[in-house]
Amino acid sequence: MKRLLLLLTLLAAMTACRNTPAEPAATSAHPGWSYRSVIYEMNVRQYTPEGTLRAAMRELPRLQKLGIDVVWLMPIYPIGVLERKGTLGSYYAISDYTAVNPEFGTMEDFDRFLAEAHRLGLRVILDWVANHTSPDARWIREQPADWYVRDSLGRTIVQYDWTDIAKLNYDNADMRAAMEQAMRFWLDRGIDGFRCDMACEVPIDFWRTTLTALRRDYPGIYLLAEGEDPALHEEAFDASYAWELHHLMNAIARGEKSPAELQRQVEKEDSTTPPEAFRLMFTSNHDENSWAGTEFERMGPAARVMALLTFTLPKGQPLIYTGQEMGYDHRFAFFEKDPVPQWVENDLTGFYRQLIRLRHDHEALAAGERGGETVWMEAGTLPEGVVGFTRRKGADEVLVVANLSNREAVCDPALQEPRSEYFSGKRLAPGERITLPAWGWALFTSGQEAAAQPQQSTAAQPM
Repeated sequence: MKRLLLLLTLLAAMTACRNTPAEPAATSAHPGWSYRSVIYEMNVRQYTPEGTLRAAMRELPRLQKLGIDVVWLMPIYPIGVLERKGTLGSYYAISDYTAVNPEFGTMEDFDRFLAEAHRLGLRVILDWVANHTSPDARWIREQPADWYVRDSLGRTIVQYDWTDIAKLNYDNADMRAAMEQAMRFWLDRGIDGFRCDMACEVPIDFWRTTLTALRRDYPGIYLLAEGEDPALHEEAFDASYAWELHHLMNAIARGEKSPAELQRQVEKEDSTTPPEAFRLMFTSNHDENSWAGTEFERMGPAARVMALLTFTLPKGQPLIYTGQEMGYDHRFAFFEKDPVPQWVENDLTGFYRQLIRLRHDHEALAAGERGGETVWMEAGTLPEGVVGFTRRKGADEVLVVANLSNREAVCDPALQEPRSEYFSGKRLAPGERITLPAWGWALFTSGQEAAAQPQQSTAAQPM
């Protein structure tokens, strides 16, 4: 009997341990680790002077210290030579889906990178280009002609100004199967998922069939679509791009759109996407940086407050691109070697570290269905150009008041009890008014005092 009681006690203890992890044990729409995660897009070619996976691996502890959860590697596969753009070519003109670009190293180098990332607690997702290959890819040489879309003369098709690609034919079942097998090749090596390039250009039924099968065989993978169609969330992807919101932020920063449109856009996206949808939010990425300019070119002094919004708006999953964490104000050449000259820590590094800590510490800021309810402050209670909202989940609360204008504003954040502003540490009493500098903000949380490193230049000051 004693042995039976001991066994029952042990089983109860094991069950309790299983049911009280950092994330709830209930069935989730997404991997439990992903809800409060922050993604970092690594441009391997430009990340170090060497531009290799081995050199990039040395920077992983720095990303861990910053608080990053997921490292998204831009395409690491061999790329084509035929019609190559520039000297080195585009990462997205892939010639072989199951190999490593010699420019970046070897498969052994990749395996070491992945193992080190996992040792540090980082997840790794690969950029997957399913829409097209290079015009001299292995499949062009080795597979039937009807694996590709061709014109009346039998030539492969290019899209837009992508003269270095050949579009794949998704009417071909064998090609679809080969694409799935290529994705499995990397999942078998232990990666944590994919960011799928130009996902809207690939038939949605391919994603629904393939990704469902991959999730069944590789539980816990994370899948991000470069696309904005709500259908991408139906039995397919965890997250999609919030492109419209990003472009609106650029327009508000330039004074071309009213800050009041921010709430309308967020509410529109909330109504058109499923409750569980993650929305990738960013002030920069590889496309924006190289072709539209850095966040400082596009947003000027509004860059920081817009970054703050990407970490706090509903459904949002924030992205940091190569160099943003130190305010590197440079457009990377896309087809040439153009490395970051030196990695340094500065006030931007501290700012992003605070934002990441904020997201990790507050369940109200989780993406998807686990995020807190969003309550917007009524427009009449705030000065023109200022927006405010609260995210609430149970007892957890985050209040954001953001001045999206180029002039100083004074307002009452309507606190219910004394709180310390998260960034500046300034204590504010209920009814006390604050001064928001141009493009400044105030952020208050429940159950937590100010962050460790004040940001005096943009945080609010009590009146």
